[in-house]
Amino acid sequence: MVAEYLLTENTVCGIVLREGRHFVDTQLKRGILEVCVLAELCRGQSYGYRIQKDLARYVSLSESALYHILKRQELAGQVQATSVEHEGRLRRMYSITEKGRARLTEFREQWQEVGRAIEFIEKAAFQNDEE
Repeated sequence: MVAEYLLTENTVCGIVLREGRHFVDTQLKRGILEVCVLAELCRGQSYGYRIQKDLARYVSLSESALYHILKRQELAGQVQATSVEHEGRLRRMYSITEKGRARLTEFREQWQEVGRAIEFIEKAAFQNDEE
């Protein structure tokens, strides 16, 4: 599957070129990071630090970038934030909404189109390299 090709452990959010360098389009990475956050929230309600740690094995995501993403998603109605007390402090907990789940579905459909384009690129540009 193409998504597995692009999101394997060694090529997260990037396409590995023949020389082993990574190319990541900024907008593509931003979109994927936003969807990764939504996907993580499908596992259940969580808080920023835990989301960052859980995603760390898949994507590089700074704390500040994560909170910007969560804020945008909250404003878009894709996540809901609530404050809960934890060890005497308030902790902001995030959960995915129906709009967030709809965004994941939309991403999956768009990603299929990207997958077809990547298959074309592989066949057209690199087929002779492998022979």
